[in-house]
Amino acid sequence: MKSDQIAILIQKFEGIRYDYEGIECWSAREMQSLLGYSKWENFEKVLLKAKEACKNAGSDINDHFPDVRKVIEAGKGAQQEISDIALTRYACYLVAQNGDARKQEIAFAQTYFAVQTRRAEIIEERLLQYERIKAREKLSQTEKQLSGILYERGVDDKGFAIVRSKGDQALFLLSTQLLKKKMGIPDSRPIADFLPTISIKAKDLAAEMTSLNVQTKDLRGQTPIEREHVDNSSAVRNMLLDRGIQPENLPPAEDVKKLQRKLNSDEKKVLKNTK
Repeated sequence: MKSDQIAILIQKFEGIRYDYEGIECWSAREMQSLLGYSKWENFEKVLLKAKEACKNAGSDINDHFPDVRKVIEAGKGAQQEISDIALTRYACYLVAQNGDARKQEIAFAQTYFAVQTRRAEIIEERLLQYERIKAREKLSQTEKQLSGILYERGVDDKGFAIVRSKGDQALFLLSTQLLKKKMGIPDSRPIADFLPTISIKAKDLAAEMTSLNVQTKDLRGQTPIEREHVDNSSAVRNMLLDRGIQPENLPPAEDVKKLQRKLNSDEKKVLKNTK
Protein backbone atom coordinates (compact mmCIF):
# COMPACT_ATOMS: atom_id res chain seq x y z
CA MET A 1 0.00 0.00 0.00
CA LYS A 2 1.43 3.37 -1.05
CA SER A 3 2.02 6.19 1.40
CA ASP A 4 -0.61 8.40 -0.24
CA GLN A 5 -3.21 5.62 0.15
CA ILE A 6 -2.27 5.23 3.82
CA ALA A 7 -2.58 8.98 4.36
CA ILE A 8 -6.05 8.95 2.78
CA LEU A 9 -7.18 6.02 4.97
CA ILE A 10 -5.94 7.73 8.13
CA GLN A 11 -7.71 10.93 7.13
CA LYS A 12 -10.94 9.07 6.35
CA PHE A 13 -10.83 7.08 9.58
CA GLU A 14 -10.22 10.08 11.82
CA GLY A 15 -12.69 12.10 9.76
CA ILE A 16 -15.70 9.88 10.55
CA ARG A 17 -15.10 9.92 14.31
CA TYR A 18 -17.97 11.35 16.34
CA ASP A 19 -18.92 11.85 19.97
CA TYR A 20 -21.29 9.36 21.59
CA GLU A 21 -22.18 10.08 25.21
CA GLY A 22 -18.86 11.80 25.73
CA ILE A 23 -16.76 9.05 24.14
CA GLU A 24 -15.09 9.09 20.72
CA CYS A 25 -16.78 6.50 18.50
CA TRP A 26 -17.12 5.34 14.91
CA SER A 27 -20.21 4.14 13.07
CA ALA A 28 -20.01 0.44 12.22
CA ARG A 29 -21.92 1.19 9.02
CA GLU A 30 -19.27 3.67 7.93
CA MET A 31 -16.42 1.42 9.07
CA GLN A 32 -17.90 -1.35 6.89
CA SER A 33 -17.11 0.46 3.65
CA LEU A 34 -13.88 1.96 4.97
CA LEU A 35 -12.55 -1.53 5.70
CA GLY A 36 -13.47 -2.87 2.29
CA TYR A 37 -16.70 -4.80 3.02
CA SER A 38 -19.43 -4.32 0.42
CA LYS A 39 -22.11 -6.27 2.32
CA TRP A 40 -23.28 -5.54 5.86
CA GLU A 41 -24.01 -9.23 6.41
CA ASN A 42 -20.32 -10.09 5.90
CA PHE A 43 -19.17 -7.27 8.13
CA GLU A 44 -21.59 -8.38 10.86
CA LYS A 45 -19.64 -11.66 11.11
CA VAL A 46 -16.49 -9.67 11.82
CA LEU A 47 -18.36 -7.63 14.43
CA LEU A 48 -19.50 -10.81 16.17
CA LYS A 49 -15.93 -12.10 16.35
CA ALA A 50 -14.77 -8.73 17.67
CA LYS A 51 -17.46 -8.78 20.37
CA GLU A 52 -16.41 -12.26 21.40
CA ALA A 53 -12.79 -11.12 21.65
CA CYS A 54 -13.93 -8.19 23.77
CA LYS A 55 -15.82 -10.50 26.10
CA ASN A 56 -12.88 -12.92 26.37
CA ALA A 57 -10.63 -10.01 27.30
CA GLY A 58 -12.87 -9.30 30.29
CA SER A 59 -14.40 -6.11 28.92
CA ASP A 60 -18.11 -5.29 28.80
CA ILE A 61 -19.38 -5.54 25.21
CA ASN A 62 -21.97 -2.84 25.84
CA ASP A 63 -19.21 -0.41 26.78
CA HIS A 64 -17.51 -0.80 23.41
CA PHE A 65 -20.25 -1.98 20.99
CA PRO A 66 -23.48 -0.20 22.03
CA ASP A 67 -26.41 -0.63 19.64
CA VAL A 68 -27.62 2.67 18.14
CA ARG A 69 -29.88 3.87 15.35
CA LYS A 70 -28.61 5.65 12.25
CA VAL A 71 -30.60 7.81 9.85
CA ILE A 72 -29.71 7.43 6.15
CA GLU A 73 -30.99 8.96 2.94
CA ALA A 74 -33.43 6.57 1.24
CA GLY A 75 -33.83 8.44 -2.05
CA LYS A 76 -35.97 11.34 -3.21
CA GLY A 77 -35.23 13.20 0.02
CA ALA A 78 -36.72 10.47 2.20
CA GLN A 79 -34.92 9.27 5.31
CA GLN A 80 -34.76 5.81 6.77
CA GLU A 81 -33.62 4.69 10.24
CA ILE A 82 -31.44 1.59 10.38
CA SER A 83 -29.61 -0.31 13.09
CA ASP A 84 -25.99 0.60 13.73
CA ILE A 85 -23.27 0.04 16.33
CA ALA A 86 -21.15 2.76 17.93
CA LEU A 87 -17.60 1.44 17.99
CA THR A 88 -15.07 2.75 20.49
CA ARG A 89 -11.43 3.01 19.43
CA TYR A 90 -10.82 -0.29 21.23
CA ALA A 91 -13.76 -1.86 19.39
CA CYS A 92 -12.33 -0.64 16.06
CA TYR A 93 -9.03 -2.27 16.99
CA LEU A 94 -10.79 -5.59 17.69
CA VAL A 95 -12.74 -5.35 14.43
CA ALA A 96 -9.49 -4.84 12.51
CA GLN A 97 -7.87 -7.79 14.28
CA ASN A 98 -10.77 -10.06 13.33
CA GLY A 99 -11.18 -8.87 9.76
CA ASP A 100 -9.93 -10.45 6.53
CA ALA A 101 -6.21 -9.62 6.47
CA ARG A 102 -6.17 -10.23 2.70
CA LYS A 103 -8.00 -6.92 2.32
CA GLN A 104 -5.56 -4.01 2.08
CA GLU A 105 -7.83 -1.89 4.23
CA ILE A 106 -7.85 -4.49 7.03
CA ALA A 107 -4.08 -4.97 6.83
CA PHE A 108 -3.66 -1.21 7.16
CA ALA A 109 -6.11 -1.02 10.07
CA GLN A 110 -4.37 -3.84 11.94
CA THR A 111 -1.04 -2.04 11.74
CA TYR A 112 -2.58 1.37 12.44
CA PHE A 113 -4.36 0.24 15.60
CA ALA A 114 -1.39 -1.74 16.82
CA VAL A 115 0.71 1.42 16.58
CA GLN A 116 -2.01 3.62 18.09
CA THR A 117 -2.58 1.21 20.98
CA ARG A 118 1.13 1.02 21.74
CA ARG A 119 1.38 4.81 21.46
CA ALA A 120 -1.46 5.21 23.99
CA GLU A 121 0.25 2.76 26.33
CA ILE A 122 3.52 4.70 26.06
CA ILE A 123 1.76 8.00 26.76
CA GLU A 124 -0.05 6.55 29.76
CA GLU A 125 3.19 5.06 31.09
CA ARG A 126 5.00 8.37 30.59
CA LEU A 127 2.29 10.29 32.47
CA LEU A 128 2.55 7.87 35.39
CA GLN A 129 6.33 8.30 35.43
CA TYR A 130 5.99 12.08 35.49
CA GLU A 131 3.46 11.82 38.32
CA ARG A 132 5.91 9.78 40.38
CA ILE A 133 8.76 12.22 39.75
CA LYS A 134 6.53 15.15 40.75
CA ALA A 135 5.42 13.31 43.88
CA ARG A 136 9.07 12.73 44.83
CA GLU A 137 9.89 16.41 44.26
CA LYS A 138 6.89 17.41 46.37
CA LEU A 139 8.01 15.13 49.22
CA SER A 140 11.49 16.70 49.14
CA GLN A 141 9.94 20.18 49.39
CA THR A 142 7.66 19.12 52.25
CA GLU A 143 10.51 17.52 54.20
CA LYS A 144 12.71 20.58 53.64
CA GLN A 145 9.94 22.79 55.00
CA LEU A 146 9.39 20.46 57.96
CA SER A 147 13.12 20.40 58.70
CA GLY A 148 13.14 24.21 58.86
CA ILE A 149 10.17 24.28 61.22
CA LEU A 150 11.74 21.66 63.49
CA TYR A 151 15.08 23.48 63.53
CA GLU A 152 13.34 26.55 64.93
CA ARG A 153 11.89 24.33 67.66
CA GLY A 154 15.09 22.77 68.89
CA VAL A 155 15.52 19.79 66.54
CA ASP A 156 18.83 19.65 64.64
CA ASP A 157 19.61 17.70 61.42
CA LYS A 158 20.41 14.52 63.34
CA GLY A 159 17.18 14.83 65.32
CA PHE A 160 15.17 15.41 62.11
CA ALA A 161 16.67 12.24 60.59
CA ILE A 162 15.53 10.30 63.67
CA VAL A 163 12.02 11.83 63.51
CA ARG A 164 11.73 10.93 59.83
CA SER A 165 13.02 7.38 60.45
CA LYS A 166 10.51 6.86 63.28
CA GLY A 167 7.75 8.04 60.96
CA ASP A 168 8.80 5.57 58.27
CA GLN A 169 8.78 2.77 60.82
CA ALA A 170 5.22 3.70 61.86
CA LEU A 171 4.12 3.87 58.23
CA PHE A 172 5.77 0.65 57.01
CA LEU A 173 6.12 -1.27 60.33
CA LEU A 174 9.78 -1.81 59.43
CA SER A 175 12.93 0.06 60.36
CA THR A 176 14.65 2.01 57.62
CA GLN A 177 17.40 -0.59 57.40
CA LEU A 178 14.99 -3.55 57.20
CA LEU A 179 12.80 -1.80 54.64
CA LYS A 180 15.82 -1.06 52.45
CA LYS A 181 16.89 -4.69 52.70
CA LYS A 182 13.42 -5.96 51.84
CA MET A 183 13.13 -3.66 48.81
CA GLY A 184 16.75 -4.07 47.67
CA ILE A 185 17.55 -0.38 48.14
CA PRO A 186 21.24 0.64 48.45
CA ASP A 187 22.16 1.81 51.97
CA SER A 188 23.40 5.13 50.63
CA ARG A 189 20.11 6.03 48.89
CA PRO A 190 16.89 7.49 50.33
CA ILE A 191 13.98 5.04 50.56
CA ALA A 192 11.68 7.50 48.79
CA ASP A 193 13.71 7.25 45.56
CA PHE A 194 12.50 3.65 45.15
CA LEU A 195 8.97 3.82 46.55
CA PRO A 196 5.88 3.56 44.34
CA THR A 197 3.91 6.78 43.89
CA ILE A 198 1.26 5.98 46.50
CA SER A 199 3.89 5.36 49.18
CA ILE A 200 5.68 8.61 48.33
CA LYS A 201 2.40 10.47 48.65
CA ALA A 202 1.67 8.70 51.95
CA LYS A 203 4.99 9.90 53.36
CA ASP A 204 4.28 13.39 52.06
CA LEU A 205 0.84 13.50 53.68
CA ALA A 206 2.24 12.39 57.05
CA ALA A 207 4.97 15.05 56.83
CA GLU A 208 2.42 17.73 55.89
CA MET A 209 0.26 16.78 58.86
CA THR A 210 3.26 16.92 61.19
CA SER A 211 4.32 20.30 59.80
CA LEU A 212 0.85 21.73 60.42
CA ASN A 213 0.32 20.18 63.87
CA VAL A 214 3.75 21.13 65.19
CA GLN A 215 2.87 24.77 64.53
CA THR A 216 -0.78 24.53 65.59
CA LYS A 217 0.03 22.74 68.83
CA ASP A 218 3.23 24.78 69.32
CA LEU A 219 5.31 21.64 69.91
CA ARG A 220 8.96 22.04 70.87
CA GLY A 221 11.80 19.57 71.34
CA GLN A 222 12.46 16.25 69.65
CA THR A 223 10.36 13.94 71.85
CA PRO A 224 6.90 15.54 71.42
CA ILE A 225 7.55 16.24 67.73
CA GLU A 226 8.72 12.67 67.20
CA ARG A 227 5.55 11.38 68.86
CA GLU A 228 3.42 13.66 66.67
CA HIS A 229 5.06 12.41 63.47
CA VAL A 230 4.70 8.77 64.52
CA ASP A 231 0.99 9.34 65.24
CA ASN A 232 0.45 10.99 61.85
CA SER A 233 2.34 8.25 60.01
CA SER A 234 0.28 5.61 61.84
CA ALA A 235 -2.92 7.44 60.88
CA VAL A 236 -1.90 7.46 57.20
CA ARG A 237 -1.00 3.76 57.43
CA ASN A 238 -4.44 2.94 58.90
CA MET A 239 -6.09 4.82 56.06
CA LEU A 240 -4.17 2.72 53.53
CA LEU A 241 -4.99 -0.50 55.39
CA ASP A 242 -8.69 0.42 55.36
CA ARG A 243 -8.46 0.40 51.56
CA GLY A 244 -6.61 -2.92 51.47
CA ILE A 245 -3.16 -1.43 50.86
CA GLN A 246 -0.15 -2.63 52.88
CA PRO A 247 2.63 -0.18 51.96
CA GLU A 248 5.47 -2.46 53.13
CA ASN A 249 4.30 -5.15 50.69
CA LEU A 250 4.17 -2.96 47.60
CA PRO A 251 6.97 -3.74 45.13
CA PRO A 252 9.77 -1.19 44.72
CA ALA A 253 9.66 1.12 41.74
CA GLU A 254 12.43 2.17 39.37
CA ASP A 255 15.09 4.47 40.82
CA VAL A 256 13.50 7.91 40.46
CA LYS A 257 16.84 9.54 39.57
CA LYS A 258 17.43 7.02 36.80
CA LEU A 259 13.86 7.56 35.63
CA GLN A 260 14.37 11.33 35.54
CA ARG A 261 17.54 10.96 33.45
CA LYS A 262 15.71 8.68 31.02
CA LEU A 263 12.81 11.12 30.60
CA ASN A 264 15.21 14.03 30.14
CA SER A 265 17.06 12.05 27.47
CA ASP A 266 13.81 11.21 25.67
CA GLU A 267 12.76 14.87 25.70
CA LYS A 268 16.08 15.93 24.18
CA LYS A 269 15.62 13.37 21.39
CA VAL A 270 12.12 14.66 20.68
CA LEU A 271 13.32 18.28 20.58
CA LYS A 272 16.22 17.29 18.29
CA ASN A 273 13.87 15.51 15.88
CA THR A 274 11.54 18.51 15.69
CA LYS A 275 14.29 20.94 14.65
